[in-house]
Amino acid sequence: MTRRQCTGEYKIKPIKKKVRELLGYPYPARIPKGVFVEQWVGISTDEFHRAKDADVKYMRNRHPLIDMGWSRSDCVRYLTSLGLADTPKSSCLGCPFHGNAQWRHIRDNSPEEWQDVVEFDAAIRMGNARANATGNRLLGEAFLHRSRVPLSEAPIDHVTAAEWAAMQQELTDTGPDLEELEQGVIDGCSPWACRGEVEPVQDDFGLAS
Repeated sequence: MTRRQCTGEYKIKPIKKKVRELLGYPYPARIPKGVFVEQWVGISTDEFHRAKDADVKYMRNRHPLIDMGWSRSDCVRYLTSLGLADTPKSSCLGCPFHGNAQWRHIRDNSPEEWQDVVEFDAAIRMGNARANATGNRLLGEAFLHRSRVPLSEAPIDHVTAAEWAAMQQELTDTGPDLEELEQGVIDGCSPWACRGEVEPVQDDFGLAS
C-alpha cells in the first residue's frame, strides 16, 4: 500500500477551511475559546469503532445514527422507503480499496467512469518520487486492483469468498430487492474515518491530527 493522503487533502483540510470561513475566523486567525460548530457524521452502529472526536476545539462531532441506534441496514431500509434504494456507499471512483463487485458496477453501469479509472490506473504505474508510506521512491509498480495487474485486465468478474459471504449477509439484512451490492473493504470512508490507517494530517498550526 502506498501513501494515502486523500482523506486529509480532499476531506479534512477543505472542511476545516470552510468551517473557519463560516465561523468568521479564516486561517491564520485564532478562533476564540467557546466558538465552535457541531458537525454531524454519518457513522452507523455497525462501525461505531470509527466514531471519533474532532481534533480541533472549534469543531465538535455528533454521530446521530449511533444516537438513534441505526445500523447500515436500517439506513438502507429507510432510503428504500423513500424510493432511494440504489444509494451506494460513498467512496472515491479510483479507490484501491474497491472489491470486484464495485469495479464491475463501474464497468457495467458507467462506461465513461470505467474508462477514467482504467486510464488513472495506467497513469499511476510508476508512482512518483515520494510514492510509498515512508516517503521514498516506489521500487515496483502501482496498481489499483489487488491482483497487481492493469485494471483493464484484472479478474473483476471473479466473486471472491469474502464478497459472496458479504452478499449473503446483505441480502439477509436488507432483502432481495437490492441487486446492486457494493463490496470491498467493509468500512466505508467518511471525512473523519477513512478505510484503514492514514497518515497524520497537519492542522492550521502544525498540530498532527
